[in-house]
Amino acid sequence: MTEKKRILVVDDEPDMTLVIKKRLEKEGFLTDVAYNGTEAIAKVQANPPDAIVLDVMMPEMDGYAVCDQLKNDEKYEDIPILMLTAVADHVGSTRYSHYNGKAMEADDYVPKGPDSTEEIVAGVKRLLS
Repeated sequence: MTEKKRILVVDDEPDMTLVIKKRLEKEGFLTDVAYNGTEAIAKVQANPPDAIVLDVMMPEMDGYAVCDQLKNDEKYEDIPILMLTAVADHVGSTRYSHYNGKAMEADDYVPKGPDSTEEIVAGVKRLLS
């Protein structure tokens, strides 16, 4: 029997976090949650997950800062990161634009929304395959 993969879900919206967590668990993943970037970094350092689902817009430390810090640390640089963003494609001038997400070292990104859980699960599976 293969060991279950652990996924860290990072989002400041508890409802969204719960939906993603339950959907990933239904697919057989173990999940942990963090509600901000600072908490996410602490959890990764304490027990590195197999992959991270990371929201972009969060208080304290946004997803880009978390991604940057992890991808520039040789202990954590190989952990795949799936970025979630609610920012529309046509918004190109904010620091939360998709362009920045793609230019970052995230491994993939999915537009965040109430119907995006299937895309998130597919993205996690893709990153772990």
